[in-house]
Amino acid sequence: MKKILSSLIMLSMTLSFTGCGNSPTNDSSSNSVSSDKKYNIGICQLVQHEALDSATKGFQDALTEALGDKVAFDVQNAQGDSANCATIINQFVANNDDLILANATAPLQAAVAATNNIPILGTSVTDYGVALAIDNWSGATGINVSGTSDCAPLDEQAAMIKELFPNAKTVGLLYCSAEPNSKYQVEKIHEYLKNYGYNCEYFSFVDSNDIAAVTTGACDKSDVIYIPTDNTAASNTEIIKNICIPAKKPIITGEEGPCKVCGVATLSISYYDIGRKTGEMAYDVLVNGADISKMEIAYAKNVEKKYNKEICAELGITVPENYKTFDN
Repeated sequence: MKKILSSLIMLSMTLSFTGCGNSPTNDSSSNSVSSDKKYNIGICQLVQHEALDSATKGFQDALTEALGDKVAFDVQNAQGDSANCATIINQFVANNDDLILANATAPLQAAVAATNNIPILGTSVTDYGVALAIDNWSGATGINVSGTSDCAPLDEQAAMIKELFPNAKTVGLLYCSAEPNSKYQVEKIHEYLKNYGYNCEYFSFVDSNDIAAVTTGACDKSDVIYIPTDNTAASNTEIIKNICIPAKKPIITGEEGPCKVCGVATLSISYYDIGRKTGEMAYDVLVNGADISKMEIAYAKNVEKKYNKEICAELGITVPENYKTFDN
């Protein structure tokens, strides 16, 4: 009887250890790059233009360098349509992708509405508190969202306007009213410009259909025009240029892409760099198991004053020596 009881005990212990060996583990090595795990990432980009394209490329480059063929991207362009963003994001959710990159505010909002389980990283988003209606903004969202911001310091952009156009009276703030972060930027820079003694007027367009008429109105009533990081404006720079440059109205832009076409100067960040940073954050979430809800939003480390040499020459504008051309 003792021998039988001993055998039963040994059998029970063997089964117990076998069960533990097959149970899930929290060992971080299970998520290592050397494993067979392959990651599927859905990328929703609001619209095609230089800044967003660069951010997407930076993101993909960073992850491809880190993961090689263990990462696959499904890149979708929403053609500037919020409804398309929702359709694209919902497909990513249906596919049970491992992570979603939301490139611009509308894709970010669509992603948050679609899932609270899949990690979401944003890029080319100016202010996450505004985009996601988060009160008491502290830097981390507390939900399944983090990412990078494309906002160059607005106080420094206002100072640039004062530096280049000290004798101007009225600054026209030209932006798309359908983009919450564009509205946020013009309201914030308005505060700084008022302190410099400028009058400011808002000129908002709904979409590309009314951008020409609104831009014409801005030219008629402004000495200088300011355009924030605005995706609709960035997709219609030729229209803006063909109205403002013949009217001899200089434009300061919130980012480099539009400035290359229609602006005189900008406080520039690298969208490729913030895309790469977002890719590094994605690796940390996917491979290292970082808690995305506690990851603080990251900002561009470097900003540069840059100017459009050709347009400045055409308008007779001389810039200080500390400004760089886009070729530098």
